[in-house]
Amino acid sequence: MPQYLALIYTFDGDWSDPQHADITKEYDAFGQAAAAVLRGGNALYPTSTATTVRVQGGKGGDVVTTDGPYAETKEVLSGYYVIECDDLDEAVRWAAQIPSAWNGAVEVRPIMPLG
Repeated sequence: MPQYLALIYTFDGDWSDPQHADITKEYDAFGQAAAAVLRGGNALYPTSTATTVRVQGGKGGDVVTTDGPYAETKEVLSGYYVIECDDLDEAVRWAAQIPSAWNGAVEVRPIMPLG
């Protein structure tokens, strides 16, 4: 059965902060409702904890790191789910139930197994 990555884009926040308790409860409810199709997922720490890595000059070149995300945007990648569904239509139906789809965005992409 195909797997899909549901990338969650929403405001840049610390999901462990008690001020987000209401939305965290919504995510818990989604996790329970989608338990049959969920294969993994996590929230991400705020973008202030990100490090962007580039290799200048290609393979073997100098490794350059910068603090923060690759791009600054209103909505940031804040988490993800791996879902296993019959097809894209089913994956979209589940993604529409992820709380961030209501005030942010959820990008659904098929996973390409390697090896």
